[in-house]
This record gives sequence, C-alpha cells and structure tokens, in this order.
Amino acid sequence: MRLAGIRTTLLFAASFLLAAGAYPQNGFQLHSPEFDNYGTPPLAMILNEPSNGVNVCTASGAAGGDQSPQLFWTDAPPNTASYAVVLYDVTAGFTHWGLYNVPGRLTGLPEGAGVANSRYGLQIENDFGLGEEYDGPCPPAGVAPEIHQYVFTVYALSTTLNLPASTNFPADAETLYHALIRAGQQGQILGTASLTALYSATPGTGHTD
Repeated sequence: MRLAGIRTTLLFAASFLLAAGAYPQNGFQLHSPEFDNYGTPPLAMILNEPSNGVNVCTASGAAGGDQSPQLFWTDAPPNTASYAVVLYDVTAGFTHWGLYNVPGRLTGLPEGAGVANSRYGLQIENDFGLGEEYDGPCPPAGVAPEIHQYVFTVYALSTTLNLPASTNFPADAETLYHALIRAGQQGQILGTASLTALYSATPGTGHTD
C-alpha cells in the first residue's frame, strides 16, 4: 500500500478550497441512494483485503465488495462540459478514487463505475498503487482516529482535463489535483458538491459494517 505524500494532501486541500470556497454552488448537490451524508457506507463499498481468511477492512471480518457507489447530482451548473469525481479520506490524507472527463450530459454514475477501464471517464492511479480504479475504505483498526471521513466530491467543469500520463507514469492523484488547481485559477470550475461517509473497521466504534 503506497501512502499519500504531504504534497498530494496539500494539493488536494488547495484544489478543494479553490473549488468549494470560490464558486457559488447554486443548489448543486451530490447524493447516493446507498448512504446518507455523514452516514455509514454499505459493505459493497468497502475494500476487501483478507489476512488469514479475514477481511481487515471490516469490523466483522466480512468481505467487502470494493465497488464505487451509485452517485447522482442535482442542479448542476449550466454549460458543464465535464465532471471530475474524487473519493478522498480526509482523516488519512489518502486518495481512493479519481474519475475525470465524465461527460457533462450525465447526471450521475451507477454502482461499479470505478472498475478498471471504466466507460464513464478516465481514471487516475489511486494512492493504493493498485491501478486506475476505485478502491474502497480500509481504515486501520485500533488506530486513532478510528472513524475516518471519506469525502466524495464532484467538480463541474466548463472544459475537459488533459492529464499527462504514460504507461510507465500513469496519471495519479497529484496529477489530477494539479489539473484542478489550474482549472480553478482559470475560472473553469463552475461548482462543486460533496458527500461524506463515516467508517471504522474497529469494533464498537460505530460507523462499522
């Protein structure tokens, strides 16, 4: 597992503030039928990382589905050309998913849109280093703070993003956050919307599977 560096964390913070703080939202909201804002994510979202036959990512040891959840957004800004969707563990400073150049005509994503070679957009390599895909929550059990905040953010853009990438150096979280910062500086972020899930793999802490 590759931990996110300080630069990546700071870049995300900068891009998030640029987008969320600088632009009127005009009712733009992100939703999921699978969990409420600040609610507990379903087992289908959780990473499956077995050790001795037990999934260390869940309090019960149950296998996770490791699927991105169904998401939909409402009251998106007019003239949106594309969307970028990020899943970021604010507690750990860790990027679980980045999907960009989602067509502006879409109003959401189905469950499982974060599979490799997704047809809904281009993906970055997440901070697990497991490939260009979604990988779900897996907070370390028994390590404070035990409940992590997983924030989905959708960025509405007036353009598409061009991320430099190659076979040996795929686009990653830092690459995407740089692109979002540039888009913010150029006035190309029309709005953002976020949805937060709270999750712990420590028994007895709440927000577990």
